[in-house]
Amino acid sequence: MLVGLITKNGILIVEFANQLRLTGLDRREAVLEAATLRLRPILMTTLATILGAIPLALAVGAGAESRQQIGWVIVGGLLLGTLLTLSVVPVAYTLLARKIHHSAEKAAALAEQTEAVAHEPGPVLTTNAAN
Repeated sequence: MLVGLITKNGILIVEFANQLRLTGLDRREAVLEAATLRLRPILMTTLATILGAIPLALAVGAGAESRQQIGWVIVGGLLLGTLLTLSVVPVAYTLLARKIHHSAEKAAALAEQTEAVAHEPGPVLTTNAAN
């Protein structure tokens, strides 16, 4: 669960940064904007999951020792993973993302070409009734 949630957070930042780069922003501007805009959803998801794990971490009664350990692992893992995601992913993206030099006009032309190809009609198949 931890790996999936932390990975999802990283994917949110990278995917949005890629979309912003297609509009003409450079790597640094795109990743800063993506991290800023996706901060709230990432924190809301993390906080909701941590609050859901608190009863597990504070469990009492029969078998509570094993449940407490799982609860604290979830809480600590999400806190650490979220902090690392919010700091390491933008840095890694800035260093590793391919350099592309799309102007806004080129990005718009590329989007139009892609849309035109998607809407082209395919070959028309006809049947011969005489056969």
